[in-house]
Amino acid sequence: MQGANNPQIVRGAPGRVDASRGVQVLEVPSARVDRSMGDVHPLGNPHYSLDPGLAPIVTQNIVDGLSRVAPELRETFEKNRATFLARVEEAMVRWSKTLEPFRGSKVVVYHPDYVYFLTRFGIVQAGMLEDRPGIPPSPQHLAQLIRRMKDEGVKVVLVQPWNDLKLAQRVATEAGARAIVIPTMVGGAKGVDTYIGTIDYNVTALAQALR
Repeated sequence: MQGANNPQIVRGAPGRVDASRGVQVLEVPSARVDRSMGDVHPLGNPHYSLDPGLAPIVTQNIVDGLSRVAPELRETFEKNRATFLARVEEAMVRWSKTLEPFRGSKVVVYHPDYVYFLTRFGIVQAGMLEDRPGIPPSPQHLAQLIRRMKDEGVKVVLVQPWNDLKLAQRVATEAGARAIVIPTMVGGAKGVDTYIGTIDYNVTALAQALR
């Protein structure tokens, strides 16, 4: 956005919508970030949209942003938001019930995309396949991770559609676990083209793997 040289979307301009405003950001670095740390986000983990419990905050930010550029449509935006949140609230009952039996279970992630999703449903991130975020793992790192997975009974590795699935499957097999694809965005799985559908897919896939 900064590189677009568009005065309408610079910080503080009407067209700049920060959907994270008011979100309690997780994994904010406590020390200065540099490239040796890998793909670490200086302002914290940005994948907050995977937590459906944050939908009221995120959608209010979007409504406020849209209303700044089309104030005459605010009533429509608010109505659509209320309809969407009612559907999320209804689905949240189903999601929570599905994952409740697995609260406290441990998983390993390929890349740190899932902390908001896991935190919402009480699943523990026990390790990461990458050496550091965005940095391919060394053989030593993988050997240590596999030992830890065996020791702690970790049965699932979460993988993005664009991650190295073969590597994740090899690690999972050696540890006696399963690697499953859990997309972090709408459209990340074939035929899943809505937000609620995406969370449905992820919750179902994770529950089946943990079971």
